[in-house]
Amino acid sequence: MLLDFSSEIYAWIRGALLFVATYSLILYFFNKRSQYLYYSLFLYCFFLYFLKNISHGLLESSYEYINFSLLFFGLAAYIAFSRDVLETKKKIPEWDQLLVLSMRFIFVFAFVFIAIQILLGYSYQEKLFIFLMPIIAVFTILTYIVLTKIEGKHVTFFIIGSLSYLLLAFTSYLLKQVLEENYLESMGIQPKFLMYVGAIVEIIMTAFLLGNKLKLFEQNKIKAELELASKTKEMADLKMTVLQTQMDPHFLYNSLNSINNFVLQHDKEKASDYITKFSRLIREVLKNSANLTISLEDDLGTLGLYIKLEQMRMTDGFDYIVTIDESINLREIQVPPLFMQPYIENAIWHGFNNKKDYKKISLSIYDEEDNIRCEIIDNGVGIKESEAKAAKYKSDRKPFGLKASEDRIKLLHENQKVYVIIEDISDFKETGTKVTIKFPKKIL
Repeated sequence: MLLDFSSEIYAWIRGALLFVATYSLILYFFNKRSQYLYYSLFLYCFFLYFLKNISHGLLESSYEYINFSLLFFGLAAYIAFSRDVLETKKKIPEWDQLLVLSMRFIFVFAFVFIAIQILLGYSYQEKLFIFLMPIIAVFTILTYIVLTKIEGKHVTFFIIGSLSYLLLAFTSYLLKQVLEENYLESMGIQPKFLMYVGAIVEIIMTAFLLGNKLKLFEQNKIKAELELASKTKEMADLKMTVLQTQMDPHFLYNSLNSINNFVLQHDKEKASDYITKFSRLIREVLKNSANLTISLEDDLGTLGLYIKLEQMRMTDGFDYIVTIDESINLREIQVPPLFMQPYIENAIWHGFNNKKDYKKISLSIYDEEDNIRCEIIDNGVGIKESEAKAAKYKSDRKPFGLKASEDRIKLLHENQKVYVIIEDISDFKETGTKVTIKFPKKIL
């Protein structure tokens, strides 16, 4: 069985070489990674080399010209494959230069063998091959030693695979020269059987190598995605901080303006009471400003302080009604500080501006499975009327906090399942504005 190159075991090994070579070539055409091209060329060379023993006639005689050349072309392709897959140019740059020189040296000698056959004959090819074998062996051993500097299992797989093939190939040739071919055949073994076994071992180890590289690639990809997500989160947090630092002075300015108006219009006792409440509000704002999020319970408390001040400031005041679903645990819900305050402020400064009759703001918070829905409804003049008055009197007061607040709640939840809708609910009987804010209960 091991004597006949036409037997099934030899045919299966040659078929495996051809299959893997073709598969590698297809992979190259799809992803354009040169390592697959080099490996494919390496396998094709040795597949053609193994066909020598089942060829006949003119094809058989042609192997006198290409026999050793195929081995050297394949070896050159294998060195190119190793440089690519092991990244020697980056990991061991000085030795990589020697690999490039050796690859060129071997490639040139592949043509030298053909020239020797034409000029001198096959026996001189064998002499040159025997002369070059020790040189290649020494350089190969030195290369394996240097490769151990590269970390990773893929290097181990490469050394085992390539070393197994080279040792078995050299052993096959040396045994044939030392013990004579007939001696091995008398034991029922073809000398080249060792080369066939080495080729299979090399293919298996290369499969492990590429599998390990793919695993590392996936791990690095996941790591990079996690790092990107972390950096994205940091950028979002930074942007939220910037928005918050822009929003707090805006809020404080309006509050101080309210104090000024109140002091001018009321007696000292009420002014003192207002300032006392304002100091409590400032303390809460400063305490919360150090955090990107606070509990919804704390935010509603701070919002309540702000609204009490505005009720005191505004002539005839306004009613503030809060309705919260009992199923909501306000301590567990995290929100940006003062995220609803700009909408309340907008209702007071724009909706109630010059409104003489009854004024009311209602805040309703609903539990909707995995989401929280907040509705702020006022009976002010409405969006259209407010915009018309602002245009008429050329008001420069702009609702800066609205956009900042919307951006903060969206950034907190990475803009997923978050929406903010401001709509005019005015009709021929009543006027007003409705703000709907919906966001997930939990932060991703």
